[in-house]
Amino acid sequence: MLAGIRLVSEAAELAARRHLGQRRKGRGSEPYINHLAEVANLLATATNGDDAELVAAGWLHDTVEDTETTRKELAGKFGERVASLVAEVTDDMNLPKAQRRQKQIEDAPHKSPGAKLIKIADKISNIRARIVKRPNKKQRDDLADYVAFSEKVVAGCRGTNARLDAEFDEAVKAASRVL
Repeated sequence: MLAGIRLVSEAAELAARRHLGQRRKGRGSEPYINHLAEVANLLATATNGDDAELVAAGWLHDTVEDTETTRKELAGKFGERVASLVAEVTDDMNLPKAQRRQKQIEDAPHKSPGAKLIKIADKISNIRARIVKRPNKKQRDDLADYVAFSEKVVAGCRGTNARLDAEFDEAVKAASRVL
């Protein structure tokens, strides 16, 4: 299996290639890779860089959900733990949005510690991306809805990493300032 920096670097490269051309909501429709980089960086910072597999999974956390990438492919390239973490945070896109959200809320307390960290980092990044200067009503409504949903998911993940818990709380505070 790949080690340390090489594992993270190859995960970042695969994520960039697989998400090529995708854009994210908020922040002026920036390249989707910026979201993956932010999630991976939050995880690296929260663990003081001590968990390369977790950071690699952060880079890859949306690949199965949003691209043609398979869990089997991730396991072959990055090992079983990375593939398992990605699988744990992958939504079933065949379900309607409301059901996917409810499942995230219900499943959060039962996730592995690593998957909980990815979930928190993902919610932090998604909230931050929705915070824009002088939001219009639609943007405010989207932000308020996403924050309320995220708080329910993160409630089931708290206590795994104090640093990420604090980062999430700060993202919610920042959101409340524009709401």
